[in-house]
Amino acid sequence: DGYFYQEPRFCYHVDDRAVAALTDYYAAEFPKMCGADGEKPAVLDLCASHVSHFPKDVAEYTGKRVALGMNKKELEQNTQVDEFVVKDLNEDPTLPFPDNSFDVVTNAVSIDYLSRPLEICKEVARVLKPGGTAMFALSNRCFPTKAVGIWLKTNDLEHVFMVGGYFHYTGMFKPPTAAEVGPNPSWSGGQSQNIAYLSVVRATVDK
Repeated sequence: DGYFYQEPRFCYHVDDRAVAALTDYYAAEFPKMCGADGEKPAVLDLCASHVSHFPKDVAEYTGKRVALGMNKKELEQNTQVDEFVVKDLNEDPTLPFPDNSFDVVTNAVSIDYLSRPLEICKEVARVLKPGGTAMFALSNRCFPTKAVGIWLKTNDLEHVFMVGGYFHYTGMFKPPTAAEVGPNPSWSGGQSQNIAYLSVVRATVDK
């Protein structure tokens, strides 16, 4: 990963319609995530780049927004967050934040590149406030040389169950749910036939 991310990649890694669907999803869900104290939700975006796919008006209904990614030049261009952290989670899955720091943790089409997903999901649970939610978006695209082996041997439907399993087996989340949010769903067996396929697997922390 360190070698792969030496140079910035100022591009989207999924179809534009999938990006738009994710942005619309965030626009609908973030305003619902106010903390118990009524404050605007604090959001952490994991595996972030020059864009977090947040809505343009995200600052109106969220509080602190933090991006964690691997390329400093990319993160410096991310105007959708207030601050960023450069870190390789495959080297060290510990999130550099105190307990109960965020109301929402997002991850956009990158869970398949994490070699220690269960440890990272435990860390996500730790930094989420009581009632906080993790929202992980999945697509049917990836860099095959970067994705973990099991991802390449399974289909899109199995990926949904896999990520739900990460949340479940931490023992720290309520039962996960999933929704396909991309346009025009089309399936053959367990594989999406939609170039703009996007699903979101989410779980609320149990604390």
